[in-house]
Amino acid sequence: MRPGRFCRSAAALSLALACSAVRPAHGACPSQFGGGTSVDAGQARAHVEWIDAHLAVTGRRARIWAWSWGGGIAASGVASLAVVPFVARAERIDWYTSAGSAAIGVLPFAVTPLAVMHDARELHQRLAALPAGAPEDDVCRLLADAETKLVHDAEDERSQQRWYVHVGNLAFNTGVLLFLGLGYHRWESGWINGLAGAAVGEALILTQPNATIDEAAGYRAGREPSPGGARTVGYGGRF
Repeated sequence: MRPGRFCRSAAALSLALACSAVRPAHGACPSQFGGGTSVDAGQARAHVEWIDAHLAVTGRRARIWAWSWGGGIAASGVASLAVVPFVARAERIDWYTSAGSAAIGVLPFAVTPLAVMHDARELHQRLAALPAGAPEDDVCRLLADAETKLVHDAEDERSQQRWYVHVGNLAFNTGVLLFLGLGYHRWESGWINGLAGAAVGEALILTQPNATIDEAAGYRAGREPSPGGARTVGYGGRF
């Protein structure tokens, strides 16, 4: 073999060995599990199924929470309006204010619902559509999507219980108090509306499902997913 051809062959072999060294092993899916690792296709599917199970439970609890609180607040607003024709004209502003506060209180459920409610449904549909013998690349893509949803939903739960949400609730209801007190000299009804509204707002924030925060942190720390863990849903405020 001529020296030039030998050098080119040696260079090609070295390049091939270098590429094989950095190429992911066959059957490995990049994962956020354990702070960043790779799992085989079987493990990837198991992780997706665990994330799907957790988000399904949390999504269902979130829908119950949203419909219960949203429906209750909306009903209180309708009840306040229904009372208006039967009270003295001077007192009607109290009930109009109560109805207006209820309408504003319902808005977050429509404008900024918990992301897990949508993500859980979407992930479950994608997992159900993935056949048992699906190509490895499809399983890896689904794992990446499931992990992204898990982390995103955890951040969403955290953001909707941050300190500024509590401050916003108190500021709004203080505004209701001052509106009735300073604007109409209805201090008694102002205190009633303001304190009741603040109490309901805090109860709403503190009862929001938030288990995904701990589950996502455990997953990224390498805590092995388990069927039992997927059934745990927590409540409680976070600042």
